[in-house]
Order: sequence, then C-alpha cells, then structure tokens
Amino acid sequence: MRKELIDRTWADAEIIWCYHRLNHTPRKCGAAIVLGCHDLSVAAHAAKLFHRGLFPVMVFSGANSRETFDTFPRGEGVHYRERALELGVPEDAILVEPQATNTGENITLSREVLSMAGVSAESIMLVSMPYMERRAYATTRKVWPEVEPVCASVPLSLTQYTQDRDHGTELIDMMIGDLQRIIEYPGQGFAISQQVPPSVLAAYQRLVAAGFSSRML
Repeated sequence: MRKELIDRTWADAEIIWCYHRLNHTPRKCGAAIVLGCHDLSVAAHAAKLFHRGLFPVMVFSGANSRETFDTFPRGEGVHYRERALELGVPEDAILVEPQATNTGENITLSREVLSMAGVSAESIMLVSMPYMERRAYATTRKVWPEVEPVCASVPLSLTQYTQDRDHGTELIDMMIGDLQRIIEYPGQGFAISQQVPPSVLAAYQRLVAAGFSSRML
C-alpha cells in the first residue's frame, strides 16, 4: 500500500476513533458495568476508577467470544474479576455476570445481577474499550432507559492505543464493525439512534471500500 493510502487510511480511522469516544467527564455513579473483551486493561481501568471512589460496586460481564476463548478460558468476566482482585479491589465490591455474548446481554444480564444483589442505581458507569463507548451508551439507553450511562475507557489516543497493544489494521476492522452496528442496530430495536456526521460516514464508506469489513454484520 502506497504511503499516501496508508496515511489516508489512518486519517479515516482517527475520524471514526474520535466519533466512538464520547469524552464523558468521570463522576460518581451508583455502580459500574465493565464490558468484557480481549483487552484486560479494561478491568485494570475499572479498578483504577473504583479506587478513585467513582462507584461502590462493579459487574464484570462477559462469557467468551472467538477473540477471547483462548486467552480467557474461564470467561471474560471471571478473568476480569481476578485482575481487579490483583489490583486491590475488595471481593465484596465485585459481581460477575458470566453469560453475556453481546453488548445487549452485557447490560440486561448485569442489570439482573445488580438487582439480585440489592443494588439500585440512577447512574451506571460503563467501562469498555475506547471504540465501544458510543455503542455501549446507545445500547444502555435502549435496554435500560431508567439509568443515566456515563462512559469511561483508557484515556489514550488512537496511536497510543495501537502501539501499546501491538494492534495492526485489525483495529480498523473492529471500529468499522462497531460503527456499522451503531448505524444498523436502532432499526432492529437493539439501540437508540445516534447521529452520524457526514465526515464520519464518508470515512466509514472509504474504509469499507478499502476492504476493512471483516467484523461487519
């Protein structure tokens, strides 16, 4: 791929990265839901936010996916819990939801876990990978409209995130997949509608045309 095409590709990826991130100001919430994935730093960031006193209890949510089965054989939520304990989060501040296989289930099943534990909250902190913030927010507003979601993720730029995790262009595929779901899921009843600015839509279309489509529906 010629340098100008590489530069254009990552410039478009930067547009989509910034769109996915909501830049919410962290504030105290009644509880947190930590969305399981292949990135254990999500659990570490949740532990950091807990130690800042931003929520009293968290649910680590997630079973397995094709990306996490080998890395987290006991399930994403279970491995996240173990990491949080290593980082000094007390056991009584941790709940585990081990069944969810998609974002909607992360929220609905975690809601049930919190309810069974006697936890009620008017606001929920959603801790996720950076490029999952908007989809997590839109999903929560649809399936749990009574709470106010506050999104949080590691405060890294796209370049930092890619370098720290040794990601290649597969990260672009993942961001494209999440953006397609933001566009398509409201019509399927899975999320609220989100405005997609023309610049974001144009970047999305260019990247899809360039072949970044492996994580699309």
